[in-house]
Amino acid sequence: MLLSMTGFGKSTATANNKTITVEIKSLNSKQLDLNTRISSMYRDLELELRNIIASKIERGKADLSINVEYTSGAGNSKLNFDVMKSYKEQIEQLDKELNLPEPSDWQSLLLHLPEAVSSDATQDVTEEEKDAVKRAVEEATDALMKYRRAEGEKLEVFFLERIEKIAEFLKQTEPLEQERVEKVKAKIEEGLKKLPAADFDQGRLEQEMIYYIEKLDVSEEKQRLTQHLNYFIETFRQPKPGQGKKLGFITQEMGREINTFGSKSNHAGLQRLVVMMKDELEQIKEQVLNVM
Repeated sequence: MLLSMTGFGKSTATANNKTITVEIKSLNSKQLDLNTRISSMYRDLELELRNIIASKIERGKADLSINVEYTSGAGNSKLNFDVMKSYKEQIEQLDKELNLPEPSDWQSLLLHLPEAVSSDATQDVTEEEKDAVKRAVEEATDALMKYRRAEGEKLEVFFLERIEKIAEFLKQTEPLEQERVEKVKAKIEEGLKKLPAADFDQGRLEQEMIYYIEKLDVSEEKQRLTQHLNYFIETFRQPKPGQGKKLGFITQEMGREINTFGSKSNHAGLQRLVVMMKDELEQIKEQVLNVM
């Protein structure tokens, strides 16, 4: 079972005349990298919320946002002019230094920034509300994991298709290998015919020819590559998720065998098949980065 590191989850809770919306999204990353955008009234919950998320998603670059809306009459809202003025000055300075165009809608931008709007009820956080926030974060994280699983199923189909193509290309090399051997023998014999008449040991010639042909033999590389292909499928079908790093190592070994195969090919048809195998493997490598 594969889990993708790409996902999105959302949940909504109500408590203390507030509607609390939790959103969490994640992308691939070697380690867990969690960024939060939380209202100041919930700052004392941040560590606990981080632990809830980390215990489930394990790896990935994740962004958590918690937005709060007050029901009618829940509190007297007011604009924080000093905060908004500071935001505007900083954004203008950023635009100047990076040569960026100014925002077309300052009001909308500033009103959506943290602490731009405050309420008399802002700091009125009950235990019931804290529980609602934690429950919403758990539900959003569960939704994220469900999304990851769905994406993981798509990756399984993708990987299986790519692996089967590599195996098919590998099978297509068999008739070309025999053709290559015959061409090598014919080329050596043709070269001998062009030499001035000379005595030579026929037995020794055959030994040297066999030695030369054995150097071009790719049977071991094919056998190892087949083993790696089977191991890749076996690994991503394991019931416990978290195979991303192992799959990455297996693709490295697959690439090593394909490269060695290519260096020994010495045949146009075989080289074309090697290129097609490399193309399929590169697609696998790109998507393995998304596997948890």
